[in-house]
Amino acid sequence: MGRAATEKYGINWITLVAMGAFHVGALAALFFFSWQRLAVAAILYVLAINVGIGMCYHRLLTHRGYQVPKWLEYAMTVCATLSLEGGPMFWVGTHRVHHQLSDHQGDPHTPHEGGWWAHAGWILYGETLHSQNEALGRYAPDMKKDRFYMWLSKYHWLTVTVSGILLLTLGWAFGGWQNGVGMVLWGVFLRVTVGLHATWLVNSATHLWGSRRFETKDDSRNSWWVALLTGGEGWHNNHHAHPVSARHGLKWYEIDPNYWGIWLLKVTGLAKKIKVAQYDPQNPRPAGM
Repeated sequence: MGRAATEKYGINWITLVAMGAFHVGALAALFFFSWQRLAVAAILYVLAINVGIGMCYHRLLTHRGYQVPKWLEYAMTVCATLSLEGGPMFWVGTHRVHHQLSDHQGDPHTPHEGGWWAHAGWILYGETLHSQNEALGRYAPDMKKDRFYMWLSKYHWLTVTVSGILLLTLGWAFGGWQNGVGMVLWGVFLRVTVGLHATWLVNSATHLWGSRRFETKDDSRNSWWVALLTGGEGWHNNHHAHPVSARHGLKWYEIDPNYWGIWLLKVTGLAKKIKVAQYDPQNPRPAGM
């Protein structure tokens, strides 16, 4: 899954055109600003990036840092597909490969092969990994055994499509065609584009810049500004030192909204067996839970 193995197949034009279209739509959204559209985009961003990617795809499905009822796990997974970052098989499998080979040969998005490659280049080349269930299944056998996750991995684009149709219809009904178009541009195109870059920054920026609390076997770093964009995923060195910990911000000033969400689920009785790393300043090295 490294650069050499991927780049030899050439540019994936379907992905490139789709990404280009979303970026054009994101720029167009700036000409359709309203506070209502901004609010809709913000709500969908939280559902997709915080609840979906951070709390579900990453800390729940990939690392199993806590448990929730299956119906809630499925609902959170559906939220994750709103991000346009692929289905659970692709996301979980790819991220587990990253942890196994982090910043070494075979890591799908290490900055050792270029900062741009780590950020977005790795998804723009080669055959899309979304359909490679056999290869990814070796790293995500739990996803492969679940029929719902396999179905959602195949049709992960449906939620973004349906949300766009709903925003267009409701926006048009309550404000005319211009409002409908504006809702789609903000609630889908701009929101998805910002979310993609926020997640990609975890792959690129947090392996290039920031502080290192733990001496891990990779180049992971803690980045406060990436943490702000992603709800706590920017405390990446903490995470690589304690991969299964549901909490990434280990000190009081390391804001971690995604963990706060998990804590709220615990308070309401919906989350259990939460794994939390403890930071000992006298012994700053990776340790058990």
